[in-house]
Amino acid sequence: MSTQHVPAYLSLWHEDAGMDGTVKAVLPGDIDVDVVVVGGGYTGLWAAYYLSEADPSLKIAILEKEFVGFGASGRNGGWCSAIFPATFRKVATESSREAALAMQRAMFETVSEVGRVVDLEEIDCDWTHGGYVSVARNEAQLARAHAEVANWRNWGFSQDDLEFVDGAEASRRVGASNVLGGTFTPHCAAVQPAKLVRGLAETVRARGVQIYENTEAIELAPGAVRTSRGDVRAKAVVRATEGYTPQLIGAHRDIVPMYSLMVATAPLPTDLLQEVGLAERETFSDKRHLRIYGQRTRDGRIAFGGRGAPYHFGSKVRPEFDCDEGVHDMLRGTLVELFPQLAGVEFTHAWGGNLGIPRDWFPSVSYDRRTGLAQAGGYVGDGVATANLAGRTLAAEILDLDSDIRALPWAGRTSPRWEPEPLRWIGVNAGTTAFSLADRSEAKSGRPSRLASWFWKALGH
Repeated sequence: MSTQHVPAYLSLWHEDAGMDGTVKAVLPGDIDVDVVVVGGGYTGLWAAYYLSEADPSLKIAILEKEFVGFGASGRNGGWCSAIFPATFRKVATESSREAALAMQRAMFETVSEVGRVVDLEEIDCDWTHGGYVSVARNEAQLARAHAEVANWRNWGFSQDDLEFVDGAEASRRVGASNVLGGTFTPHCAAVQPAKLVRGLAETVRARGVQIYENTEAIELAPGAVRTSRGDVRAKAVVRATEGYTPQLIGAHRDIVPMYSLMVATAPLPTDLLQEVGLAERETFSDKRHLRIYGQRTRDGRIAFGGRGAPYHFGSKVRPEFDCDEGVHDMLRGTLVELFPQLAGVEFTHAWGGNLGIPRDWFPSVSYDRRTGLAQAGGYVGDGVATANLAGRTLAAEILDLDSDIRALPWAGRTSPRWEPEPLRWIGVNAGTTAFSLADRSEAKSGRPSRLASWFWKALGH
């Protein structure tokens, strides 16, 4: 396998989008606005987009410590999917069956909504609505695929939302090895994530939203954000910091920052692309517990990522955690094991970044009209579409709009805080280890792992 080349950019996506960290504007000092958003990623930009659409007269400021799209919004796998991390059962237990169904339908609609805005605003982000295929490559994974489809049917969803595909159909879409079957949903699009975040930033800037980069928010309080360059006073203060939330004063146990890493091949020749499949740019994974994810890029690469990097004690977030040679080697090996025809291809990029995990794996969005404090996040790595729904919900809440999305069960809720250290470090890394062991056991025996099942039950899912 050829030696990788690590580019100066933070990710393949940043390089492809020409995002080299150049800053357009910094906070000039103390200012007053109507709404201040902390975080220049998808959540903050979508909130600004819908706020400015509903009320063009609003003065909106976005504060970003580095540059727009620096974090997960510019480094993720490029899946705009309808995946909501909390299970139907978990959502219904906290609300009702009807509310759980409404939450999932809202996620379906959100994928189309992102596509609508991409077209409307002419955002060039390699958008292709090709669906998502998850293949089963051993008997345990095949049993999980059947159970997943049966669960969706029990909740009233049809094969138009999720269907079981046999080995022949799954292999037609994804030319992986040892495919026994799988699932397919049309509710997913492949996207170049950094181009999407760049396009959103350009769109809201054109509407008059002020984006201040290289401006670190130190403390959020009712009516104001204290930053490294001055204070921003506002009626509404929005926290949209996802995996970087623990760096804020008083928020170190709100979210666990977990690292997910990625690799990418060089553009593949036409004959090899035909063998790999993904002709409609379907996003893909398999049914293992320790999640993997991939897409075929517009220029014919395979961009592939997965979990497995450790959680760092004290919820630390550092640039050196973005790269882990052992995990990157594992990802390259896993991709070649999935697609043996890729043996010997050149891998040109390797990168990573953090994502935010709430204690109950249940994303939330909220606004306290009394204090003016709002927040959204905890997407567990499924934030490309979810952040759009969060942005719409934040806008509706802040402006008190008449909208059904304000009644969705993730609105107004709060996840419990994570345990103090060392319990947090022990628990999170034990979960990663449990998933890894479960996958190894299933690959050897073909029998579903009771260890993984126990872990999910412990989380209340």
